[in-house]
Amino acid sequence: MKWRDMPPLAGLRAFAAFAETGNVVSAGEELNVTHAAISQHLRALERHMGVALLDRSGRALSLTDEGRQLAHSLTVGFGAIASVVQELTGRDAARPLHISTTPSFAANWLMPRLPDFRMANPDVELMIDPTATVVELNPGGIDVALRYGSGGWAGLDTELLIATPMVVSGAPALIKGRKVDEPKDLAEFPWLEELGTSEASTWLEKRGVSGALAKNRSQMPGNLVLDGARNGQGLAVSTRLFVEGDVAAGRLQILFEEPDHGAGYHIVTRPGVMRPAARSFVNWLRRTI
Repeated sequence: MKWRDMPPLAGLRAFAAFAETGNVVSAGEELNVTHAAISQHLRALERHMGVALLDRSGRALSLTDEGRQLAHSLTVGFGAIASVVQELTGRDAARPLHISTTPSFAANWLMPRLPDFRMANPDVELMIDPTATVVELNPGGIDVALRYGSGGWAGLDTELLIATPMVVSGAPALIKGRKVDEPKDLAEFPWLEELGTSEASTWLEKRGVSGALAKNRSQMPGNLVLDGARNGQGLAVSTRLFVEGDVAAGRLQILFEEPDHGAGYHIVTRPGVMRPAARSFVNWLRRTI
C-alpha cells in the first residue's frame, strides 16, 4: 500500500462521521470537535483527492455519487477496524454469538447437537438466525454462517463441514404405482418448497421441466418441508444428509441424486481474528463431524 498517497486519517474520519450522521454538527459531536473543524476536514479531503465528495448546491450538504462510494468503503473499513479492536480488547465479549444458517440445517442438524456445545460452553450466549436468505457477514453482526454450496465465496473464509449432494425424495405411498424414470415424470407430483427459496423450481427447470410447479407447489418454513414429505404431501429437494435416516426407515424414497461435485455445508467466517466465542463454536463444529 502506498501510504503517502492516502488522505489524512482525520479527514477520512470526519467524512465517515458526516456520512453516518448527515450533518457537520452531529459529526462534530461524534468526534468531539467543532462543526467548523469538520467542515475544514471535508474541504481538505476533497482537495487532497481532487474529487467532489459533497454537493453544496442545496440548502444542506449531501453526498455526490463519488461521496457515497467512499462512504460505503469507509463504513466497511472502519467497521472492520472497530470489530477487531473490540475483539482484542474484550469489549465485544458480552455480545451473543450470532449464527446464520438455513431453517432446514438448523432443524435437522444443528439444533439436535447444540446441547453438547452449551454443556461445554455454558457462558456463551447463542443467537441462531434461521433464514433462507444469504446474509452478509459484517463486523458486529453475524459471526459464523453455515452455508450450502461449493464454497469459495469471495472475501470470506470457508471450510467444508459436511459433504452431501442434493436429492429429490418423497414418501413411498405418494410414489407407489407411478413411473419415475426421468425428471419429466415428476411434473405431475405435488412439491414442497422452503419459503424464500426456489430449489424445487430450479431443479426441474435445469432439467427441462418448466412451469411444473405453477399450481402444484406448497411453500413453508424449511423445518416443515421434510415433515410434509414424510406424510406424503409432496416431493422435496433437500440434501442426502437430511433424509438418510428416513430412507433407512422406509419413510422416504430417493428418486434422483445429484452427482458428487464436492458440494456441502461450509463454515463461513470473515477473514482475520475470530472472537473467542466464535472460535470455540467453530472448533466444536469440527469435532462434531
